[in-house]
Amino acid sequence: MDRLHMSAEGLDKLKAELQECRSRSRVVADAIEKARDMGDLRENADYHAAKEEQAMLAARIKDIEDKIARAVIVDHDAIDATKAYLGATVRVLNTKTNRENTYVLVSSVEADATSGKISVRSPVGEALLGKSVGDMAVARVPAGVLEMEILEISR
Repeated sequence: MDRLHMSAEGLDKLKAELQECRSRSRVVADAIEKARDMGDLRENADYHAAKEEQAMLAARIKDIEDKIARAVIVDHDAIDATKAYLGATVRVLNTKTNRENTYVLVSSVEADATSGKISVRSPVGEALLGKSVGDMAVARVPAGVLEMEILEISR
């Protein structure tokens, strides 16, 4: 069983989603029961839609439970904070465009590009991981090669 390193915040979000899915699952079970009471199930769209949602929820619950079982919280105090690590905020300079970007290095479960959280398994995340301030990181991305100078690493 592979460990899944993540932040305490990421684990809390997974647990909240699990509770939400379980609550929704009870609502869907009630909807299935009501649809059954309507009679002929072969042509009952509400019943079939609820059964489909029930199956999707069951799969999502199983996936989340697996991730929670494998979760290991990253101990920031035990990590060399002079190097980019899982959970670090890294400010970089794109040497081609001369633009700065800030990324938070997270597990693939927590990745959210719109909020600047990138997976350490992504090309940019892999390139940054283990580098120090002043180091150059090179990532091969779909648009080509991305060269970045690491300006700052923080928690």
